Amino acid sequence: MPLHYDGEVQIYKVPHMTYMDNNSYIVRCPNTGEAVIIDAPGEPEKLLNEIGDAKIKAILITHGHGDHIAGVREMKSGTGKELGIHKEDEPNLSSGDADFFLKDGDTIQVGDVSLKVMFTPGHTPGAVCLLTGKHLFSGDTLFPGGPGASRSPEAFRQLVESITSRLLVLPEDTNVYPGHGGDTTIGAAKEEFAVFDSKPHPEDLHGEIAWLTS
Repeated sequence: MPLHYDGEVQIYKVPHMTYMDNNSYIVRCPNTGEAVIIDAPGEPEKLLNEIGDAKIKAILITHGHGDHIAGVREMKSGTGKELGIHKEDEPNLSSGDADFFLKDGDTIQVGDVSLKVMFTPGHTPGAVCLLTGKHLFSGDTLFPGGPGASRSPEAFRQLVESITSRLLVLPEDTNVYPGHGGDTTIGAAKEEFAVFDSKPHPEDLHGEIAWLTS
């Protein structure tokens, strides 16, 4: 299980899951070995094979889109652990798959590591990010270069509000680990958003948005 980051928390990134190129993460306390899994994409065997000696505590879902929950049943049966998702996105799961709800401001203790739940709706009604120290797991809320896709102008405005009020106020050296592709930092995201924010945009803007070119 290759370490993506090793310090006050150990972060294992499992990339390239299915043709959607999803990322999943194993977040582990280096002192106790306790860990959580973030997201359950298709090809769950790739993720199960990376658990090793980590003591999995729970499976946490950033949002309810199909590519992030396709492996829920296999991950639950393979680990024997409970799964949490925000209540607004719980209807995307099959009946009984959600064991508990992630609420804004919740703290999930993973050994000596604390993960804070941040409610960031817009990409989906129940999207959340997870923060520990200077490490943010952003799901599909924030990527290098832009936000996640939005289904309507109202959803895009909500997504921008979530990003600007909850995420871009974090320290600039906060690492951002999204649900697809490569990593970024809050500092880089702030610079890119400033370019977007300096230009006029139509009221009905939504969909796939790039901060630098939209």
